[in-house]
Amino acid sequence: MKLLKTLASSAIALGLVAGAAAAQEHTLKLHHFLSPKAPAHTQMLEPWAKRVEEATDGRVKIEIFPAMTLGGKPPQLPRQARDGVVDLVWIVNAYAAGAFPRTEVFELPGVHQGDNAAVNKAMLAMYDEFLAEDFQGVVPMFQHVHQGQAMHMAADEVRSPADLEGKKIRIPSRTGAWVLEALGASPVQTAVGEIPVALSKKVIDGALIPWEIIPALKIQEVTDYQIEGPGGKRLGTTSFSVLMNEDRWNSMPEDIQAAFREVSDADWHAEVGEIWKAADDFGIKIATDSGNTHIQLTDEEWAAFEERTAPVVNRWIEEMDGQGIDGQALYDRAVELVGQNMATN
Repeated sequence: MKLLKTLASSAIALGLVAGAAAAQEHTLKLHHFLSPKAPAHTQMLEPWAKRVEEATDGRVKIEIFPAMTLGGKPPQLPRQARDGVVDLVWIVNAYAAGAFPRTEVFELPGVHQGDNAAVNKAMLAMYDEFLAEDFQGVVPMFQHVHQGQAMHMAADEVRSPADLEGKKIRIPSRTGAWVLEALGASPVQTAVGEIPVALSKKVIDGALIPWEIIPALKIQEVTDYQIEGPGGKRLGTTSFSVLMNEDRWNSMPEDIQAAFREVSDADWHAEVGEIWKAADDFGIKIATDSGNTHIQLTDEEWAAFEERTAPVVNRWIEEMDGQGIDGQALYDRAVELVGQNMATN
């Protein structure tokens, strides 16, 4: 009798395991470059993965691997997705130099106006007609920007372009480097995790990054000033993508693909914008609570920055034209949609 009970219990247990295995028809690996404590991980990627799992009734399981734990370096993430090394990646588009030229339009000065939810929704709306050719071999799940490139200065107050003349400033993207050059500064490209050491050793005088990164890197300890334009305007932004291997995407049935699309709709793009804004607000509070000075430039002061950086847009449009891409059409549509979204948000 005991043997029968044991066998029955084992059969039930095996049945439950088999049922769970059957329910999880698609187990996907998502690889990214930030810490598991970063807001992008805890407040964006984990909730998104959970929503996908719930929307597919558990048929999809997404395992997240942060901090490059599956190997490689951040610029290699797009290739990892294209080659099928992993199923999903979250990337900084600009890290893969030149791979996503069309998405750069959202990083240009004057496109991001302090409302990243509006930019995120514009990215979604423009994908099919304007951006899709950048994404051969992968399928974007969603795309977004952060709250924008604000100035973090170790010891120098900045209120005019002249205050940046000759200063060494960190930036993650080539368009950001163009902005700094237009302002008379020297752009320095370093990994985000290297910023605190570079500031403390005076390798750089400042950095263009959002407030969001302040707590994670303790930026408040190696800077005195956090500076932005009126109403939260910034010197451009950085664009990001969550990408799936195209073959992996095509292998999934239509109802699961539909669930991914439903979870990653325009409302989610707007929510991601609010997630990054909240993280940004938390970051600047950390800095000011630590005694740092938060400067919001006046409209008049900011106009001088806009005047100096305006040629960056023309430079980008000319380069796109040289690649056979209609840069002016991209720029005009991005500005139009961001403005429309700002009016309705």
